[in-house]
Amino acid sequence: MKIIILGAGQVGGTLAEHLANEQNDIIVVDNDPERLRALKDQLDIGTVTGSASHPNILRKAGAEDADMLVAVTDSDEINMMACQVAHTLFHTPTKISRVRSQQYLAVQDQLFGRDHIPVDVIIGPEQLVTKNIEQLIANPGALQVLDFADGRVQLVAVRAFHDGPIVGHELQEIRKHMPKVDTRVAAIFRQNRPIIPVGDTVVEVDDEVFFIAARENIRAVMSELRKVDKPYKKVMIAGGGNIGSILAWNIESQYQVKIIEQSYDRCRLLSERLKHAIVLHGSASEPSLLAGENVEATDVFCALTNNDESNIMMSMLAKRMGAKKVITLIANPAYADLVGDEIDIAISPQQITIGSLLTHVRRGDISNVHSLRRGAAEAIEVTAHGDSRSSKVVGRRLDEIKLPDGVTIGAIVRGDQVLIAHSHVVVETDDHVILFLVDRRTIKAVEQLFAVGFGFFS
Repeated sequence: MKIIILGAGQVGGTLAEHLANEQNDIIVVDNDPERLRALKDQLDIGTVTGSASHPNILRKAGAEDADMLVAVTDSDEINMMACQVAHTLFHTPTKISRVRSQQYLAVQDQLFGRDHIPVDVIIGPEQLVTKNIEQLIANPGALQVLDFADGRVQLVAVRAFHDGPIVGHELQEIRKHMPKVDTRVAAIFRQNRPIIPVGDTVVEVDDEVFFIAARENIRAVMSELRKVDKPYKKVMIAGGGNIGSILAWNIESQYQVKIIEQSYDRCRLLSERLKHAIVLHGSASEPSLLAGENVEATDVFCALTNNDESNIMMSMLAKRMGAKKVITLIANPAYADLVGDEIDIAISPQQITIGSLLTHVRRGDISNVHSLRRGAAEAIEVTAHGDSRSSKVVGRRLDEIKLPDGVTIGAIVRGDQVLIAHSHVVVETDDHVILFLVDRRTIKAVEQLFAVGFGFFS
């Protein structure tokens, strides 16, 4: 597939890395020749220097025969105009645009379409990140919560604690503890090394355990791996920008929310928009402000400014002053590797955005892609097509399917029915199959596994 990526920033560069490693023809366009040179030194890609929305630059990048254009520059307007130019002049089949401004997103149904601004897929990073944080707040104790099949199934990562009932025991004992709850452990990371679990795998303290279950069973399974945290009540948000304000708006009716913002004008705007949340003018890096607002009684402290260093320092301060859990927005991947135990969960907006982009870029009928562990692993939802003659998966029991190394099937969604993966389950046409890949480099083999052969006619 020939894909043009507009913008060589962190999202564009990371997306190029993912796709170049999957044997796509990638061309990256950016105004900054140094950025492009650094990417080209690392990856087998083409680069073009220039303005991403200019027709001559898009033609130079090969837009005339490109299969897809992904516009992820820092400018919404350039992204949208590039899609318009690609559609009008080059008839590019698929156009994806990152759009950040809430003013555009608020009217996206009227604004975007083939007869208006011709963008096929809108990626709103702030909404994606906010949803991710909401899931973490709604599931106390979880490190990651990922939705599949419109939320009917969830993949959850937790840290195994010494007081968990299953810790020190084999995974097959979960069924003995919970005979009425079906679940599957998709993977375990122990000291950053992946373990593909089997029935006699023993869970150890500090293991990062990824399990999959129907949404209604998530809390019961979590209780097997760790002492279940009490539901959160008090949330403090540092940063009243797009992400902080959207989060406060979405959760203020369910939690006691305080939002801290340095800009007085922004505080006034937030206080007018929010109905229940308390808006505080000041800096969350001031110990006196945190102490005065009883940070020690806070269940979750969310550092969501656009400055990584500030987010990290504020989170460490809040944790030391007694906040029970801290969630920290960290854009720079180098920082994410450095944070210690004082930061409970580091959120990467790039990886969340990349997962959403890959959903639309992957070959095959893929409904969801979630990037895990800062891009090293992936979880995907793919629809099975064909029949027993044309497909390598349809009509076969799960123990008959030859999965690539490091790939596990976690669950199958058939209509409204959730089937946790067990060896006797048979894959049927149109099943949504949820897979966990401890190494994203196996995605090509997974796509080939689910490809329909020539024997299938529809």
